[in-house]
Amino acid sequence: MVVIIMGVSGAGKTTIGRMLASSLGWDFRDADDLHPTDNREKMNSGVALTDADRRPWLAAIRAMIDGYLARGQNAIVACSALKRSYREMLSANSARVRFVWLDGSRELIARRIAARRCHFTPAELLASQFADLEAPADALRIEVAAPPAEIVAAIRRELSI
Repeated sequence: MVVIIMGVSGAGKTTIGRMLASSLGWDFRDADDLHPTDNREKMNSGVALTDADRRPWLAAIRAMIDGYLARGQNAIVACSALKRSYREMLSANSARVRFVWLDGSRELIARRIAARRCHFTPAELLASQFADLEAPADALRIEVAAPPAEIVAAIRRELSI
């Protein structure tokens, strides 16, 4: 099984993904690590990515997910997956790919982004992230205001993992 922890920048995908993977003994991968240099430079300069910019990135994530599934290996992947078309590409209707949507208010997410250091997505891009977000109907929705340990416990309970 591959669980994709999704949401806007600052929702806690990496934090929750790492904690969840650690609690399960599964691999963890942050899809941000697969962004090409051009994408990182655009985001660093405050320019939102287009669908065309994201296509090669999504293809790389999909290949990684396919590798996990082919090996029968469980993994947690942190990936924004904001649009339905992105999620469809990542899951390809596989019953072994599940989405967990970390959802929170703009105010909470903005505070988190303002407080973090050493990330290539500046606060200015938050509006574009929320604009791109197509609320998933097929994902487990988790409110991010709770402490991380409670969020991880809720994910494990709801997904029975």
